[in-house]
Amino acid sequence: MCRSIKVLRKPDETVTADEISAAALQFVRKVSGSRKPSKVNQVPFDNAVQEIAAATEKLLAQMRTKVS
Repeated sequence: MCRSIKVLRKPDETVTADEISAAALQFVRKVSGSRKPSKVNQVPFDNAVQEIAAATEKLLAQMRTKVS
């Protein structure tokens, strides 16, 4: 697990788009093994970051906290 990706799901805090994008970027860097992709890989790299950020936003919006 990439230790630099922070937990985004906190019931008492709102997650920003920047935090989601930063986590997605760290994930793609870890999976691809590349901190900065070559020019030929830049578009697929950026697309992956956008797709993962969108999926993360959707996940967080759908998750519910336990109600006591």
